[in-house]
Amino acid sequence: MSVHLEAKDGEIAPTVLLPGDPLRAKWIAETFLEEVFCYNQVRGMLGYTGTYEGKKVSVQGGGMGIPSTLVYCNELIKEYGVKQIIRVGSAGSYQVDVQLNDIVVAMAASTDSNVNASRFPHANYAPTASFELFQKAIRYATEWNIPIKAGNILSSDIFYDDNPDYYKKWADYGVLCVEMETAGIYTLAAKYGIEALTLLTISDSLVTKEQLSHKEREVSFRTMVEMALSLL
Repeated sequence: MSVHLEAKDGEIAPTVLLPGDPLRAKWIAETFLEEVFCYNQVRGMLGYTGTYEGKKVSVQGGGMGIPSTLVYCNELIKEYGVKQIIRVGSAGSYQVDVQLNDIVVAMAASTDSNVNASRFPHANYAPTASFELFQKAIRYATEWNIPIKAGNILSSDIFYDDNPDYYKKWADYGVLCVEMETAGIYTLAAKYGIEALTLLTISDSLVTKEQLSHKEREVSFRTMVEMALSLL
């Protein structure tokens, strides 16, 4: 048992799906897994373990932003021995050709966060995905004819920016979309020698101003979750 997770030894699987929203973790567990039980309710950050096609897997809510997410990732890795973290989340598009419901596979994560400033003073660390998990995701998408985008994303500390054109500089350099957690996850995974990958469903566009409703998000996220579970 750790500070923020009340799971007993052995209750969390080596592979964890990590949505930000704890209610999405609940939805994933109840929709896709068998033999499910809830191992965590501390601070309402729900965590579940079950099986998918006979393989043990956990789903843990991580909250919004790098600080919240890294609390859970640290404890999952250091206290429970987790070896793979697969983030499944939503993102806002920065490109015209990255449209609503598209799935983005994050090869790397730029960031405006200072999360790595103390680790690498006077330098910039480039957080990247696990190559093995990335390859598996691409193979799955190819096999099932799922259109995806793969490339650099932005993990931002800012959700509501005072400058509505803030995204354009990142877009000019090929960044596909924005979310709030991946740069931290990839950095921590590298530090502890585990695998990590982020899969994102585009829920809104900063270019066209379109956005999915809450109901549409639930339905569209199904393909992303199935892709994540295929990596087990």
